[in-house]
Amino acid sequence: MAPLLYALAKDKDKLSHQERRIADYILLAPAEVIHMGIKDLAEHCGTSPATVTRFCKVFHLKGYPDLKVKLSAEIAHTDMQERNLTASYQDIVAGNPLSKIVEAMEANHLASIRDTTSLLNMDTLARAIQLLCSAQRIDLYGVATSSIVAQDFYQKLIRIGKNCTAFADSHMQITSATTLSSHDVAIGISYSGETLETINALACAKDSGAATISLTSYSSNALATMADIPLFSSSLEEGMRRGDMASRIAQLHIIDILFMGMNSEQFGQYVPKLEQSYHNVKNYRKTRGGQ
Repeated sequence: MAPLLYALAKDKDKLSHQERRIADYILLAPAEVIHMGIKDLAEHCGTSPATVTRFCKVFHLKGYPDLKVKLSAEIAHTDMQERNLTASYQDIVAGNPLSKIVEAMEANHLASIRDTTSLLNMDTLARAIQLLCSAQRIDLYGVATSSIVAQDFYQKLIRIGKNCTAFADSHMQITSATTLSSHDVAIGISYSGETLETINALACAKDSGAATISLTSYSSNALATMADIPLFSSSLEEGMRRGDMASRIAQLHIIDILFMGMNSEQFGQYVPKLEQSYHNVKNYRKTRGGQ
């Protein structure tokens, strides 16, 4: 199932009774919805256009036209998958031959990147990159696997001279968030978007006046709703959540896009620092006998 339709199916129990009717109708007949006006869909679901608009906002859509565009793209993509017999995410299997494990990992990671790319909004990405470029300080919050993703972005930002922190300890996240200002940016990373420690840290950063960015799976979740700029990765990793495999790749995909975008935007400022850090590490390893 494609990202938006999957999110509707997964999160519909969180919706109000009227919103759930909309989700059920879309899941039952997505191809019909793309040819309907907002009033038509509201009438079929026994609700109002205003409720349809609220429903769209719950799933971080700009409005009803955006819903139809995304549905249309997902239907076309699903049809292509069926024609090509593309496999869905593959779970851990007992006694699986190594060759099959290699094939499964490749398929899962490629699917994760593809699905994440389909969720990207260029305007939202551009806003996030501009904020990161102009930020005097950047805080990165995440726990468990998301902490590893935060650390990856931290080591990238340090190389281009950005003042940033990436604490795994939740108390230190709050402590750091408390000292942010309106010139700073805080990024909260959580696959579910419901990790309490990350939500609290981002809320504290927001209270301090910092701009906030979230990186979550595509779903109706607290962290994305709170953030000034929500970014979404693929939410299709079922079963394989035992190892946070494809989901981590999806998050790192977005981190790499942000980093490349920052360097492209401020090429003259960041790239010389990036190159200098590379040469310094290389030279010091040589002079000090490192391997």
